[in-house]
Amino acid sequence: MDTVLSLEAISKSYGRIQALKEVSFTVPRGSVFGILGPNGSGKTTLMSIVLDVLKANTGSYSWFGKANHPSERKKIGSLLETPNFYHYLSATDNLNITSAISGRGTPEDISRVLELVKLSERKNSRFSTYSLGMKQRLAIAAALLGNPEILLLDEPTNGLDPVGIMEIRDLIRSLAQKGITIIIASHLLDEVEKVCTHVAILKKGNLLTAGHVNEVLAHEDIVELAAANMEALKQCIADMGGFSVLREEDQRLQIHYPAGTANMEAINAHCFRNGITLQLLLNKKRSLESKFFELTND
Repeated sequence: MDTVLSLEAISKSYGRIQALKEVSFTVPRGSVFGILGPNGSGKTTLMSIVLDVLKANTGSYSWFGKANHPSERKKIGSLLETPNFYHYLSATDNLNITSAISGRGTPEDISRVLELVKLSERKNSRFSTYSLGMKQRLAIAAALLGNPEILLLDEPTNGLDPVGIMEIRDLIRSLAQKGITIIIASHLLDEVEKVCTHVAILKKGNLLTAGHVNEVLAHEDIVELAAANMEALKQCIADMGGFSVLREEDQRLQIHYPAGTANMEAINAHCFRNGITLQLLLNKKRSLESKFFELTND
């Protein structure tokens, strides 16, 4: 898979505070790449550096395999802060102003991006009448002017209600299906988990892990079991062995195996041979949130 962004040992300090410490990873073309971490982890600083808003103290980065250049920058749309839209103007008028200032997009392009973010029916409504979710979608529309190949979004669902979060999540999925590579900085792990294909986790400027979401979560397999006689089931699984953790929670057994070793068919057959009919047999992936808190817990 082609790489659209490559970071090599990026470091950034603000006086005595080191915001980033030799961060290196690559972003594959066509991915939805989540840069995750709590407030103060260096996410926004990292996004600002690759957008040439800030300069790194040491290290380098490249877009599309080339050193940072204005011609490459035109392929990148970004939303670091919500644009200062005029509340008394319509979506179309606001995007016309944004286009004139940035030099991106045409009248036809404005219609296209409003369609992409599903605001065409409200294109002539004043910005002040928009919900928070609609305002954020208009901000993403502004970032999409000029038909960029890459879209960078810093905390795109921050402050939104559940409906607004769902709207942005659906929009990100839709844009990804159109082939746009999307890089998201966020601390809302549950929401990012629903859309990201790849992830990098930061803590206090340090990169803890990066890669495909399935690889990041693949340190172990978790299987959940239930039967009418939980004590007999627990003894049966204990006799089978091969696991690293066995515990009972909410009338279910949760069994942790080394990554790639959980054999659902063998578990079912072993229980059946011992006279136990399973009411539940589930191969449960760890959530990104649980992995994140495991990694960032002091």
